[in-house]
Amino acid sequence: MFAVPWALTGPSGTQLTVHSIVSAESSLERRKTNTLRVFSLNLAHGRRDGEHQVLQSTDTIRSHLDGVAAVLRREAPDVVALQEADGASFWSGQFDHVEHVAREGAFTHFVHGYNVRGPLLRYGTAIVSQLEPSAPVSRTFDPSPPTMGKGLVIGTFDWPCNKVAQVDVVSIHLDYARAGVRQSQVRQIVGWLRGRGRPLILLGDFNCDFNGEEASLRTLAAELRLHTFEPANGQATFPATGERLDWILISPELEFVDYRVLPDVLSDHAALVATIKFHD
Repeated sequence: MFAVPWALTGPSGTQLTVHSIVSAESSLERRKTNTLRVFSLNLAHGRRDGEHQVLQSTDTIRSHLDGVAAVLRREAPDVVALQEADGASFWSGQFDHVEHVAREGAFTHFVHGYNVRGPLLRYGTAIVSQLEPSAPVSRTFDPSPPTMGKGLVIGTFDWPCNKVAQVDVVSIHLDYARAGVRQSQVRQIVGWLRGRGRPLILLGDFNCDFNGEEASLRTLAAELRLHTFEPANGQATFPATGERLDWILISPELEFVDYRVLPDVLSDHAALVATIKFHD
């Protein structure tokens, strides 16, 4: 059924449906502030840091995602970027992981883009939020066999407590295997995001460092005029190798109030949380 895995690559440029969640908890009054708190995590298909998801029971995968939701409740972000986020898939319990995290985390909205889509298998990037995104879209990079499809989801948000300002939030996952593929994907990102006319917040698993020999992240930052938090400080986000693979990049109009790599074991990647504001 999956003889050519790149043939499962999902369509690019897909307009997404905003799913709304109405519950007693999700309707609770949220914090009122002129900052935006963001969170990023590679969900690792719900397997946490254990063996492959196909070898884990549905109950185990649900419990892992419940752990993610508990941390989200504790950190109370406004917007969450997720990668390796599954829809109903044969290898990870046959339920929507993004909806589960959104509902259990008491969020009000989510959008889910499938960068891999085929019979009984669908996953990609997603955004979960307390704010309603407008005009969300999913983009899938050009096929890069033999690795599976990667891509991004873009959502536009009104800035909290500011009826004028808007920002584009992007959940991104780059190829894990080859620098050349990542460089090609960066060129696609620049083409998709340049000229949108709003400040950008890019979050996700970029599968590369900022200061190494590979120039992918530096090129992305330079082309879109983005900066990140202390790019040379070596905060590991992939404990197995001690590498910093997960990043938050923001436009020059914005600045970090705080930035943390969380110690919680939720995935084979660490989660990032940051509070961002407009420059005074």
